[in-house]
Amino acid sequence: MTTKAFQKIYTKIDNITKATVTVRAQGVGNDELATVGGKLAQVVRISGDDITLQVFQGTEGIATDAEVVFHGEPPVLKVSDELAGRFFDAYGNPLDGGMPVEGEAREIGGPTVNPFKRIQPSELIATGIAGIDLNNTIVSGQKIPFFADPDQPYNQVMADVALRAQADKIILGGMGMTNDDYLYFKNLFENAGVLDRIVCFVNTTENPPVERLLVPDMALTAAEYFAVDKGEKVLVLLTDMTLYADALAIVSNRMDQIPSKDSMPGSLYSDLAKIYEKAVQLPNGGSITIIAVTTLSGGDITNAVPDNTGYITEGQLFLRKDSDTGKVIVDPFRSLSRLKQLVIGKKTREDHPQVMNAAVRLYSDAANAKTKLENGFDLSDYDERTLKFAKEYSEKLLAIDVNIEITEMLDTAWRLFAKYFTKSEVAIKEALTEKYWPRTA
Repeated sequence: MTTKAFQKIYTKIDNITKATVTVRAQGVGNDELATVGGKLAQVVRISGDDITLQVFQGTEGIATDAEVVFHGEPPVLKVSDELAGRFFDAYGNPLDGGMPVEGEAREIGGPTVNPFKRIQPSELIATGIAGIDLNNTIVSGQKIPFFADPDQPYNQVMADVALRAQADKIILGGMGMTNDDYLYFKNLFENAGVLDRIVCFVNTTENPPVERLLVPDMALTAAEYFAVDKGEKVLVLLTDMTLYADALAIVSNRMDQIPSKDSMPGSLYSDLAKIYEKAVQLPNGGSITIIAVTTLSGGDITNAVPDNTGYITEGQLFLRKDSDTGKVIVDPFRSLSRLKQLVIGKKTREDHPQVMNAAVRLYSDAANAKTKLENGFDLSDYDERTLKFAKEYSEKLLAIDVNIEITEMLDTAWRLFAKYFTKSEVAIKEALTEKYWPRTA
């Protein structure tokens, strides 16, 4: 071992796998960065003096006498207001041709906010998407995933949320994005003129998969700067957490760890939890809300990634294609926001809870009518009306391309009620019906 400018340098590697190297060293910290044969690496395991490093670009071409240089610090992100409007890679280096950000260097992946400093979420995060705002309202400080099949336009929905959400800062963490998706986000944000409130950290399919593991921590370190230090309302969008989990599995398998369910590492739950638990509502008005895409393989909700995610998060949003309209909708049956009751009818109009429940009940009646039709049974007049209502409800309120304010969503629902049903069939409190039922359907 030699030392040079406070860096420890070793030239004897004991073991090399496809993704890791092991070297005997002392005084090294967990998560510390290093360079192995010129390639960036990170300490992932310490067992006495045996230090295992994960090499981000893979170990191909690294010899046993390659130089291992420890940097003396874990990955850091320089935080300041200069982050706004910028695109970065997984290491926090600019992707947009701009100058590096000047600011305070903060270690990424630190602990979550002290529970004593948290308060109960009570602020609405409006997205403009009725399938979310009307039926599954999101609250600041909440953590909630999108569950979607790989062929669903989930990145388009994420981009729409970024453009519409009423938040001070939107931070996008892209993992395993295609170049087309990266350019789609970049061009959309630039053309919409919203770059001043957006920060992006991107790992594309051209980058080593292991680099994806840095992206959520980079995004959340930036989020904590704006929320904790600046008191801003921050929305963090992470896509795709299944590809993040795949990167965890790659590292785990190459370190010869025994896999758990679906080839995932046994640490999957805690790895996901340390990301999602960064969601917080702070007394200073700042907040971090996390919406993350989890793609499903063949719609399998029992896979280890969505299964673990469901235990950690506060609900889920399901995307599916509606057979009647051909549009992608937020499924009202499988979607759930467990915190919506904290704001609906309180931060939104008084009729919101009852309108939401009535609409979903009538939509459910339409699903039953459709089953009757498919099984050859005759439909009643009520059944016929529920089917017509369901199609228009799906088109005007559940489709992801609908962008209206919550008050307009409620008024639209009342118009649909009046168009297809009597007041008694809708079964909403008489006082609310008298106040909001349209005078002309």
